[in-house]
Amino acid sequence: MSQSASAPAGAASVDPEEIARFDRLGEEWWNLNGPMRGLHKLNPERLAYLRDLACDHFPAADGLARDPRRARPLAGLSILDIGCGGGILSEPLARMGASMTSIDPAPGNIAVARRHAEVGGLSIDYRQTTAEDLAEGAPLYDMVLTMEVVEHVRDVPAFLLVAGSMVRPGGLLVAATLNRTLRAYALAIVGAEYLLRWVEPGTHDWRQFVTPDELRAALQRAGLTVFDETGLTYNPLGDSWRRSRDMAVNYMMAARRETA
Repeated sequence: MSQSASAPAGAASVDPEEIARFDRLGEEWWNLNGPMRGLHKLNPERLAYLRDLACDHFPAADGLARDPRRARPLAGLSILDIGCGGGILSEPLARMGASMTSIDPAPGNIAVARRHAEVGGLSIDYRQTTAEDLAEGAPLYDMVLTMEVVEHVRDVPAFLLVAGSMVRPGGLLVAATLNRTLRAYALAIVGAEYLLRWVEPGTHDWRQFVTPDELRAALQRAGLTVFDETGLTYNPLGDSWRRSRDMAVNYMMAARRETA
């Protein structure tokens, strides 16, 4: 989600209208048939992508390869989830063993996320703050996630510069967003918002969608090297998502900060 209304007015990720929209969701974040049901459907595939990236990129504490089939394949990794909302992504990553710091500007989102994690017995460092504020004196993380976030911020290059500054040398930044194509307008806005009602109408502004070339360039300006990208396509027969070469609508991109 976009960042805090209390942040400086010129902050790259400040958009008070976006904050208010997501803050209104409340407990609906965890309603599998509610306004976030589309994100819940998407979650298994993006979690598998993040898990597989981490297992391929980071060795385990004993220096051996990580096994994605294990119960806690992300043990020992520090992950920052920017725009965590109600914790839909943060909770399963914590269950995989990651040490999670999860931030969102909306107080209601953080309150819901904290309550849900407490009920589930999960220890997640939830903070109501902005990427800009956190970056001041923040530690560096193994992975920084900006999942379904950049299409809600005011200045994508400036935002990713801040997010990228919190990636340690050898670490990763992963972004997921929507491509600015006519097909994305038809499917993500007309279809998902107004016909299927997967998300609240007005959630997305097509003009803020980000093309892969724009995202790639912004990550490179942030000092990161893009090394993987994949599309996400919906299978209506299986009511599920899968990775694909088709990046015309939803896609994910991974970049690393090179070691000196």
